[in-house]
Amino acid sequence: MRQIPVIIISGFLGSGKTTLLMRLMKDAGDRGLRFGVLMNELGQADVDGSLIRGQSGDFPLEKLFDGCICCDKKSEIAQSLLLLLARKPDVVFIELTGVANPEEIADSLTEPKLRHLVILKRIVTVLDAELTLEYNSIFSADKQLVHTLRRQMETADLILLNKTDLAGRDTADKVLKTVRKHNDKAVPMLTTYASMDTGLLLHDVEPLREEQTGAPGLPRFQIRSSQSLAGRKKESEPQAASATPPHKSYSRLQTVCLNGQPERPLSKKQVEAFVKQIRGQVIRAKGYIQADRGSPMSLYQFAGKRMNWDPTEYTGAPYLVIIGIELDEAAIRQSWDGLLLPL
Repeated sequence: MRQIPVIIISGFLGSGKTTLLMRLMKDAGDRGLRFGVLMNELGQADVDGSLIRGQSGDFPLEKLFDGCICCDKKSEIAQSLLLLLARKPDVVFIELTGVANPEEIADSLTEPKLRHLVILKRIVTVLDAELTLEYNSIFSADKQLVHTLRRQMETADLILLNKTDLAGRDTADKVLKTVRKHNDKAVPMLTTYASMDTGLLLHDVEPLREEQTGAPGLPRFQIRSSQSLAGRKKESEPQAASATPPHKSYSRLQTVCLNGQPERPLSKKQVEAFVKQIRGQVIRAKGYIQADRGSPMSLYQFAGKRMNWDPTEYTGAPYLVIIGIELDEAAIRQSWDGLLLPL
């Protein structure tokens, strides 16, 4: 039996990993390759999974939420990959959460259940050229997280220095110097919007050329979610607010998931002002918001210093995920609930 190639995409929060994943998915489809995707979200809601489903049609997808795939979700990796492999993809893409160490995921592929079925092809790390050096300073007190960010560089075969249009040449040169210090063997590429020749990653991936197998009546491609394995809500719904403390990754990062109300749309101005006034340091915010009554949902994203709104075909309930440092969850929820009060 031929081992299925696996490509791991790593990089810190907001660096552009999902953008690269969507490029790989499109180009794999154009090459006639069947692909499977395993995604890991640090928060409790499926933002990126909804985004890639809307862009690329049907394909086998596994998602692990509310934790780091190399920490508290590590035991679920093999189970998720086996579900993907049952659909006989030609290649599997694994997109890690921003605080995952790709080295540990690569190691998990050698477990007895998997080592004869898959083979690690490449590790691609995406860096935010504008913020990489700043993040190293912000997290200097968190030795575990600093170690993880360095291992994301050190274990990569290919490093995308992304968002170079926002960084400036001097900053990009400094980041490249840092990259070479930690990994002088990886191929560095300067990109914007994760634009690259994906043939560098897919050129040696070949179709299995086998008949698709499965129980009668199953579609050729099927979307699954590991949520169902844990008795959680179906994948189209965000997780309900919990009374337990927000999930923490290592010592400092934490997440808060906020549910919206379809009957109470929020303007872009309200959402942006809400994120700006949060005490603590917001590293990442993303979610689906109905900015005006009767209008379609918009995908809102905040990464580092910038906010973006993009049209989307998402039709589920609105929600927003906040990821940051020293967040006051109670104050955040109180402020959010105030926005949702009837006019």
